Amino acid sequence: MRTTRTNDGLNVHAVAGTYVVLLGFDLPQADCPGLLGFSILRRDHTENEETFLHGQKTFAETATPAPRGTQRSSEQHPIQSFQWEDYTAKPGHRYSYTVTALKGEPRDLQPHARTTVSVETESPEGGIHDVYFNRGVAGSQAYERHFGDLPPDKVPDRAAFTWLSRGLNEALEDFLRSCVPGRHALRFAAYEFSYARFLAVIKEVVDAGVDVKIVYDARSDYTREANSKAVRKAGLAGVSSQRTFPTSYISHNKFIVKLEDGEPIAVWTGSTNFSAGGIYGHSNVAHVVEDPDVAGKFLDYWLVLDQDPASSLLKDRVEEISPLPAGRPPQGTTVLFSPRRDESALDWYAELAMAARQGVFMTFAFGMNDVFKAVYRDSQAPFRLALMEQATRPMRRGPARTAEEERIQQLRNMPQNVFAVGNFIRTNELDAWAIEKLSGLNSHVKYVHNKYMLLDPLSDDPIVVSGSANFSDASVRRNDENMVIVRGNKRVADIYLGEFMRMYTHHAFRESLKWRDRRRRPSFLRTDDWWRDYYGDTPRSTRRRFFARSL
Repeated sequence: MRTTRTNDGLNVHAVAGTYVVLLGFDLPQADCPGLLGFSILRRDHTENEETFLHGQKTFAETATPAPRGTQRSSEQHPIQSFQWEDYTAKPGHRYSYTVTALKGEPRDLQPHARTTVSVETESPEGGIHDVYFNRGVAGSQAYERHFGDLPPDKVPDRAAFTWLSRGLNEALEDFLRSCVPGRHALRFAAYEFSYARFLAVIKEVVDAGVDVKIVYDARSDYTREANSKAVRKAGLAGVSSQRTFPTSYISHNKFIVKLEDGEPIAVWTGSTNFSAGGIYGHSNVAHVVEDPDVAGKFLDYWLVLDQDPASSLLKDRVEEISPLPAGRPPQGTTVLFSPRRDESALDWYAELAMAARQGVFMTFAFGMNDVFKAVYRDSQAPFRLALMEQATRPMRRGPARTAEEERIQQLRNMPQNVFAVGNFIRTNELDAWAIEKLSGLNSHVKYVHNKYMLLDPLSDDPIVVSGSANFSDASVRRNDENMVIVRGNKRVADIYLGEFMRMYTHHAFRESLKWRDRRRRPSFLRTDDWWRDYYGDTPRSTRRRFFARSL
């Protein structure tokens, strides 16, 4: 949901996803001298509560000793930014946000302008598309506040796992347990398939009499033995088959087709592997499409995979089932499967991104392909963000990696581009931040495992591309993959954008700490013209205009 309101010259634009509400502010530059920041009062009309949103910084004049990680109310310690996020929102709640521009003195803040906007957050379940993002940030101040330095498996009652799942695992188990024996059937295609708790739920459903068939990856050394062993241990060998040929590629899908009375009705897909690390560790999304036509294409694809075909035969069938659209995708939902004969699909994704006019937002779990380097170099969109697991694909140290890092840095130096690379806080010597730890659930990918692209997400015609593929050559030519393209659905775009900004902001700040001088005094809120960089031809000015919709 999106809404905009202007009062006393203060414009506020709100975008409500499921667990995130994005707020963009704008104030005439002539009104900014003396501006000390913004307070944000949130009223939860569903639970009849109100609270000021919080930050970490204080004015030097009003600073008081506090434990590390203490949050500060924006009522006394205003937000010195023209864009803020509420990460504590709850799905299906009615909220109003009162944003007040504050002037005066740190000890005597005075309102200059005040605007209230009202929104209702989305439910993960809604219409054709159900979208679930896990929390994806075990290394976070919020985790430290909730669970201290305990790893997830040491927290009683699985409380840390529930917090990290943020509804994704619960929805996954419900998707399986909703099946009625004799009426429903399930068809799985899996890459990582060794999470005992998940396999136990499948066995429960099989024992109840639901028709279940599974194809899992046995092409990769990384998954072959672990998957096979887990399947045997769970008692699922009788309903499972292996994807084995050719061994140089991987069967990277993570989808489940649901059938009713023999007809496909829905598909569970996205980037989330059926593993503890996928569900609870690094960032992931699960995307359910309740559309018989879309589910039917996934079923056709699964039927081919179940035959464990040679690569050439599979590529022919894949391009028949999911032909590449000519130009922009049609309104609604389109699917693309891999492997394919050539890299045309990758080029098509890049052409879509190059055509964006307002904003490009992409995640990169394994480096940035050259076609997307061209997008971030040449796109006409003035606001281009990238969230990366690492600055490069996995590479050994040496001249090739150095050259790749330099190419990425050249893109980062462009004012239109803002990149964030996965990281976490490793010291308590900076300001009031607590030391963070990772979950220990992931080895290859620690932070960003999502694979999605958002194009002009706040326009009336947004495009969301999401699935299992890493926007790479291998993902379109070699591996078994799937992608869902959703055009024109503002609800889906709002959910994805909120989650993108949540993860982007989280990692951008943590990466910035690498360049902080630990001997420096804690940074405080400023009393000078801190706002000047938000006007003129600057990256922050572009960000202000984008989120406040002052285009």
